[in-house]
Amino acid sequence: MVTFLIILQLFIVLALIFIGARVGGIGLGIYGMVGVFILVFIFGLKPGKLPIDVMLIIVSVITAAASLQAAGGLDYLVGLAAKFLRRHPEHITYYGPLVTWLFCLVAGTAHTSYSLLPIISEIATNSKIRPERPMSVATIAASLGITGSPVSAATAAIISTDLLGCRGIELKDVLIICIPASLIAILVASFVQNHVGKELVDDPEYQRRVKEGVINPEQDSKQMEQIEAHPNPHAKYAVMAFLMAVLLVVIFGSVPSLRPSFVVDGETVRMGMPEIIEVVMMAMSALILLVGKAKVQDAVKGNVFAAGMNAMVSIFGIAWMGDTFFNGNLSFFKSHIAGIVTQYPFLFAVALFFMSIMLFSQAATVRTLYPLGIGLGITPLALVAMFPAVNGYFFIPNYPTEVAAINFDRTGTTRIGRYVLNHSFQLAGFITTFVSIGVGYLVITFLY
Repeated sequence: MVTFLIILQLFIVLALIFIGARVGGIGLGIYGMVGVFILVFIFGLKPGKLPIDVMLIIVSVITAAASLQAAGGLDYLVGLAAKFLRRHPEHITYYGPLVTWLFCLVAGTAHTSYSLLPIISEIATNSKIRPERPMSVATIAASLGITGSPVSAATAAIISTDLLGCRGIELKDVLIICIPASLIAILVASFVQNHVGKELVDDPEYQRRVKEGVINPEQDSKQMEQIEAHPNPHAKYAVMAFLMAVLLVVIFGSVPSLRPSFVVDGETVRMGMPEIIEVVMMAMSALILLVGKAKVQDAVKGNVFAAGMNAMVSIFGIAWMGDTFFNGNLSFFKSHIAGIVTQYPFLFAVALFFMSIMLFSQAATVRTLYPLGIGLGITPLALVAMFPAVNGYFFIPNYPTEVAAINFDRTGTTRIGRYVLNHSFQLAGFITTFVSIGVGYLVITFLY
């Protein structure tokens, strides 16, 4: 009976994701909240954790990006990139994901990708590259940056003294194994993704949006030529202010000792990265508007602000629904996964993958399953090689970075498919997972 109820709940969750995806816009958020209502009031599940930090990070980053757009900074960046991309336009599929990965690797959070995704989308669109190609890999690359970052919560969990830290695994081991594994995985996924889907001009959804006037390629092309020939003289200062904000986030993420600290109940507590991102990006928006001589009113009129707010509403409902379902049935999932792994230890990576789908958190997945892996006698180095498997939450397209990427792609090529699971991130996600784990095993075989 319990199994039937959980299957029924899963069916309802997937059905509402499907309906929300088909409606589009803030539909994911609205129907996600319908799911929360059903799970709580009908099935009696405890409401999951609200994705407050994610939503506030999106608000702050989007405010900065929208301010940058109002000051002409986004057009300035796109214009600079377009000059290079005309000679090597296909490289955005490689450069976009690699830059996103590097930012998240240094900052320790995938949420820094919110400032990069709209830029990647605009570069691809104006270069007539199918945005789905770089956007899908870049979104996955943001998660890979966490499993290899020296400052991420997931890495801190894996090297803690109660897990692998007391078994000879240090931070350098995680970096030596996971960084090259992630880098090679991203390059492989980018190569494959560069040949996926129709060319942008041949895509039916793109053609529909052009026909309806949602996208005007001729006007975009003329605007780009004008931007390159006559750039806004103040735009570069706005770009410098924006990059300064990103650099501050990276520095605070790389050197925790620089973060403000406070004494709480006799213990010293440092300011967390979510709060750092929110404060820095929102505060720097004022500087961006000031040096760029832009109006606040113009910032909220741009497509970046609209896409960001759509993403926030979508995340509000869809992420809350997912958290409510998985945490409400967590004991059932843990007991069944534990039984499978006990019988087949080599399937531990698969268990990590599916647990991450349920928990939407690499650190929580590590904390939940790694004690089991240690108890099963899996070698510590093998557990490090399996670390990228905790990025499996791309499987169901309701993670914040995926929702944001879909909203930022105004061509409609980055999308959730008719059957929900056949979405734009699935192929890149599986490629990077398999390749990164495989390369990780090669590293521990030849270097240890």
